[in-house]
Formats: sequence, structure tokens, C-alpha cells
Amino acid sequence: MEVEGSSKKMIATQEEMVEAKVPLGYRDQCAHLLIPLNKCRHAEFYLPWKCEAERHVYEKCEYELVMERMLKMQKIQEEEAKLKQSQKQPIPLIPKTANA
Repeated sequence: MEVEGSSKKMIATQEEMVEAKVPLGYRDQCAHLLIPLNKCRHAEFYLPWKCEAERHVYEKCEYELVMERMLKMQKIQEEEAKLKQSQKQPIPLIPKTANA
């Protein structure tokens, strides 16, 4: 399954995410990393110094998604600015017929 507009593919299926009880807000391209992280957290009683490797990998994936969205939004804004600039026709202060 591929998400439109993203370079990363969905690895975790909907069934896997439902089985792992992943909240809807976290079902993105990094959900396949969240599932083992949550299993580790549960097994280690959510101790903050445990599961650091899994957490680091998951947070890096989320960071890359955010950066990708920011770059895409920046490109869209630049394209809109160019479009506005090309559509803007300055009104001449002195008509061309006045100098004729």
C-alpha cells in the first residue's frame, strides 16, 4: 500500500495495526516501527531508559515524514508565489497613447 504524496510506503497493514491497537492518529508510514516499540514498552513497564533503540528508529522515521511534508509545502508555496507573480500585470501610470 502506498500513500499518495509520500516517498515512504505503508508497511504495516490495517489488520496488524488493529491487532496491535495502534490509535488512528498514529497509523502512518511509521506504524510498522511503533508496533514493536509499544510491545517493548509494555514488556519493560514503560521505563524511559528501556527500548531506546526502538524509540530512536521510530522518532527518526516520524522526523523524516515531517521534513518531507515541510519541503513539499515549501514547493507548493513557491509555485503559488510564481503563479501570482506571473498573473500580476502592473497598471501603467501613464498610458502609452499619451506619448504618441
